[in-house]
Amino acid sequence: MTDDEPAVIRGLVRTYDVERGWGVLDAPEVPGGCWVHYSMIAADGFRELIAGRQVTFSWEQVANQDGYRFRALTVWPSDA
Repeated sequence: MTDDEPAVIRGLVRTYDVERGWGVLDAPEVPGGCWVHYSMIAADGFRELIAGRQVTFSWEQVANQDGYRFRALTVWPSDA
């Protein structure tokens, strides 16, 4: 990984609104939560996340994304 590649970390889905297509991920590296949009979920077909499930994700720091300082770039849901 180089300095310009985003870090990949593990976290949990705090909440996800299927109708709105976005939610929040939690991990120590993203205090306060990380905003995630359905378009960032690496999956085929209908993409959604389930609260309480573990995910792996890359992220970036932003000034403000719906009140969050972090935004997910790619999210890989767990198979469980």
